[in-house]
Amino acid sequence: MAANPIKISDLNLEVITGPEETTVRCTGKIISSTTASLQATVRSLIPKNNTIVLDLTDVTYLDSSGLGAIVGLYLSAKRQHCALKLIHLNERLQELFRITKLASVFEGHRDYLGYTPD
Repeated sequence: MAANPIKISDLNLEVITGPEETTVRCTGKIISSTTASLQATVRSLIPKNNTIVLDLTDVTYLDSSGLGAIVGLYLSAKRQHCALKLIHLNERLQELFRITKLASVFEGHRDYLGYTPD
C-alpha cells in the first residue's frame, strides 16, 4: 500500500496598509521553507513604513528558522528606524519567545507581544 504524501501547509501573507501602520497577517507555518517569503515581504515594507505589525493569529507552527527570520526582521527594521510589532501569539508561541529570552526584546503591551524600542 502506497503512502499518501502529506502536504505541508504553505505560509500565506496578507499585507494590510493602514494610516498608522502596515499589518502583515501570517497564516500557516513559519518554517525554513517559508522564511524567505516572509523576509522578502516584510523587508520590502520597511523603507515605506514607521511601524510594521506581524499578526500571528493563524500561525500554526514556528520553528527555529522562523524564529531566526523574525529576529532578522527585527534587526532590519530597527536599523531603518521602523518599529516591528508582533500580535496575537498563541500560548505556544508566547512560551517559545519566553524560553528563548526573546520576550524581553518584544515586550508585552496588551495585544502586542512587543515592539522595537527606538
